[in-house]
Amino acid sequence: MDVPLAGVVPVVPTVFHDDESVDLDGTARVVDYLVDAGVDGLCLLANYSEQFSLTDAERDEIARTLLERVAGRLPVIVTTSHYSARVAAARSRAAQEMGAAMVMLMPPFFGATMTVAGPAVIEYFRQVADAIDIPIMVQDAPLSPTPLPASLLVGLVGQVPLVQYAKIEVPQAADKLHALAGALGASLPGPFDGEESVTLIPDLDAGAKGTMPSSMVPAELGQIIRRYLSGDRAGAVRAWEDLLPLIHFENRQCGLRAQKILLAEGGIIASERTRAPLGPVSPRTRRGLIELAAARDLLVMRWAR
Repeated sequence: MDVPLAGVVPVVPTVFHDDESVDLDGTARVVDYLVDAGVDGLCLLANYSEQFSLTDAERDEIARTLLERVAGRLPVIVTTSHYSARVAAARSRAAQEMGAAMVMLMPPFFGATMTVAGPAVIEYFRQVADAIDIPIMVQDAPLSPTPLPASLLVGLVGQVPLVQYAKIEVPQAADKLHALAGALGASLPGPFDGEESVTLIPDLDAGAKGTMPSSMVPAELGQIIRRYLSGDRAGAVRAWEDLLPLIHFENRQCGLRAQKILLAEGGIIASERTRAPLGPVSPRTRRGLIELAAARDLLVMRWAR
């Protein structure tokens, strides 16, 4: 990347056939839709990509296929999280060799009780950084019970220079983003938020340079961020507030399944299947999501028509 990554960088879902096998063509079609949506980058194999349900061979095939599909048109982040520093480093090296512009990792954890203390977190990221030459984004997500207080993140960036990006998607994200921006300045060119952009405006006010949502409304979020950065904060707030009921419904009622439902409803993918044991939402919830989407002129609902 010639300039720091900013703007909207959605997570690409892994699309499955109805028999739960990976639909590579469908997943690649989502990439085409996202490119047309005007996003600033893409993130592969993240939690909203159902990375936890994929084999290592499937991970490699998806990453290779999608990086070839993007063909350098956009920077691509590949998620390489793993409890083992050795495995995470090997995954990160492989992602770099395939053409990834950046890797993203959560701190090491396993289940609810196997967490890692601060010095070991720094050493973990140091081992990953020793294996690659591209930037690292640390993902501070509710899924991980390993705590990442702002003071630890400041120390991590100071001691592991390849850690140049942070995705903050925990409660009180704006305060943490503000603390990181104030303490690190140019040493952290890429503070991002997540959580489907449910706190986007407070996070931009706090110093976030972009957002990493699902693939549900990235075109609309891009318009909001561009309005905000142009100085039209009031207009950005109005547009964000119009999307909020839909985003809240995604965040609290559907999770990662919301993007697949709308991608299927819009004709971009053939199946909204997730891998068991993650089943479909209830018919009632599905109807509620579609009702909220239908009330808005969303690209996801008309791109393939």
